[in-house]
Amino acid sequence: MANSEPVKIGGKITGYEVVTEAEEQNNVASIAPLLERDDVLEGSTYKIKTPMSEHAMYITINDIVITDPDGSTHRRPFEIFINSKNMEHFMWIVALTRVTSAIFRKGGDVTFLVEELKAVFDPRGGYYKRGGKYMPSLVAEIGEVIQQHLIGIGMMEGALNSPELQAKKRKIKERMGDDAMKNATQCPKCSAMSLIRMDGCDTCLECGHSKCG
Repeated sequence: MANSEPVKIGGKITGYEVVTEAEEQNNVASIAPLLERDDVLEGSTYKIKTPMSEHAMYITINDIVITDPDGSTHRRPFEIFINSKNMEHFMWIVALTRVTSAIFRKGGDVTFLVEELKAVFDPRGGYYKRGGKYMPSLVAEIGEVIQQHLIGIGMMEGALNSPELQAKKRKIKERMGDDAMKNATQCPKCSAMSLIRMDGCDTCLECGHSKCG
C-alpha cells in the first residue's frame, strides 16, 4: 500500500471499501504514446568502412517532422536501419536498431544515446578510421554517426569538422610540430589517440578538448 501509517478514526464507521494494490498501481500516470509514422519519411544514409571487414556498413536514419505550437517545425529521428553484406554482426545489429528506433519513437531527449554508444569498447581492441581518428569499437562509430545526424538536424550543439575546430587543430599542430604525436594518449572525449601535453595542460589535436578550457 502507498500509505502504511496507522490512521486514527474518531467517528462512527458507517461503511468501508477495500482497495487492492493493483487498483492503486492503475492510478500511475500513463506513458506518452509513441510517435506516429508518416507514409513518407526523409532521412540520410551514412557509410562506415572499417579495417575489420572488407564490406562497408550503411546506416540510414529517417526523420519525422514535428509541428510546434507556434506553427514552426523541426525534425527528429524516428527510425534507424543498418545494412551490410557482412553477416558476422547481424544478430546484435538487428537488436541495436530495434532498440534505438524504439527510443527514437518515444520522443523526448534522445541525445544520451550518443555518449552511451561512444563509450562502448571492443575487448579485442579498436581501430583507426580514415584520417587517423581512433574508434574504440564499431558500436562507438555507430554512436558517432548518430551524433553527426543529430547535429545536422539541430538536436545537438556543435559541428563535426567545423571550420573553427579545424582552424584550432591546425594552429596547435603548427605550434607543436610533427613530433607532437609521438607521446600522444587517448582523448577521454573523442577517443582519438591525439591527447598531448601543451603548456602544462592535456589538449586533444583531434577534437580540441582541453582540461584547461
